[in-house]
Amino acid sequence: MEPSSDTRDVRIVFASKTVRTFCYGFLGVLLPIHLSELGMDAVGVGLSVTLTLVGSALLTWGVRRPVERWGSRAALLGLSALSVAAALLFLLARDPWLVVVAAMLGNVAVGTGETGPFLSVEQVVVTRATAAERRTQALSLYIFVGYGAGALGSSAIRVIPAARPLFWIFLAGAALQLLLFTRLGERKIARPPGRKRFLPESPVIRRMALLFSLDSFAGGFITQSLVAYYLHARFGLDLGTLGVVFFFAQIFAAVSLLIAARLAGRFGLLNTMVFSHLASNVVLIAVAFAPSGAWAVAIYLARQLLSQMDVPTRQAYLMAVVEDHERDEAAISTTLARTVTQAISPTLTGWVMSTVALSAPFVLGGGLKIVYDISIWLMFRKTPVKST
Repeated sequence: MEPSSDTRDVRIVFASKTVRTFCYGFLGVLLPIHLSELGMDAVGVGLSVTLTLVGSALLTWGVRRPVERWGSRAALLGLSALSVAAALLFLLARDPWLVVVAAMLGNVAVGTGETGPFLSVEQVVVTRATAAERRTQALSLYIFVGYGAGALGSSAIRVIPAARPLFWIFLAGAALQLLLFTRLGERKIARPPGRKRFLPESPVIRRMALLFSLDSFAGGFITQSLVAYYLHARFGLDLGTLGVVFFFAQIFAAVSLLIAARLAGRFGLLNTMVFSHLASNVVLIAVAFAPSGAWAVAIYLARQLLSQMDVPTRQAYLMAVVEDHERDEAAISTTLARTVTQAISPTLTGWVMSTVALSAPFVLGGGLKIVYDISIWLMFRKTPVKST
């Protein structure tokens, strides 16, 4: 018996997520070290992370019109073609700034979780193909797949601690993803005609985008690439050791996703996303005061056990408080807001690391994230959710 088109589309999205995030797993760790070896200092590395996030923001903004006009399939095929071009540029580039351009084109994830245009489009595909009562579980599994594949990608550095063969793997992964998306189906959604506003029309989406941007700005201080640089510069951890650290970081984050759906069923989407995230940010601040590399890694991994419970619950909550025809706009607008603001803080992080203290970004990032947690709970605790 042939699987339904909805089931097939979810499988395709999960497969592409696996391939893509496996590559992001090693690229996110490799990128700052590779740039450092090409001659970049801390400020340059921070700026490179900012530019990579700017590229992700531009792609997220740019994908809005193709999604509305031609649908998800065409948008995802275009993004995959850009990933192929980015992989080729990685292989050819010898100047560090060309490497940064490649990272921008390829939407390389510089944090432990993916953001950007692929996420904004794929989460809507999964949402529309899944019944409301299974949505949090499906989105948890979608994010879980990404963290699991990312963990394996990070561990690949231990086996292949060299840039060029890893870039070849990225090229193969990008080509495979392109092939997968050629088999994706399409679903036309009726939308109100004539929308030309720059900002989302829905006040709920606008408020969500504002709050998500605060959280993301805070997260920009402690992206995976900058944490890798911190552990390398402060405690002397080498590339192979960092690969192991971020393998376990991704695994621990994935474990937290398995708990999210069960807790959300008991305590509600909003309470689960806020209070688990709040606890993780208290632990994050503690990383700044770690006396050794071993303690810093242990505290960071403890934080990862709590840090991602809010991700599927946040996405499910967002999809549940808007109408179906608003879901593309909600996903793209909030992802864009997150990516734009996250692009600002890494450059500030490089400056803070150089002039204040290498560990200061953990305090700044954790403190701002706590402000976000309290704010979103106060603003949305009485907002009703949709049943479909």
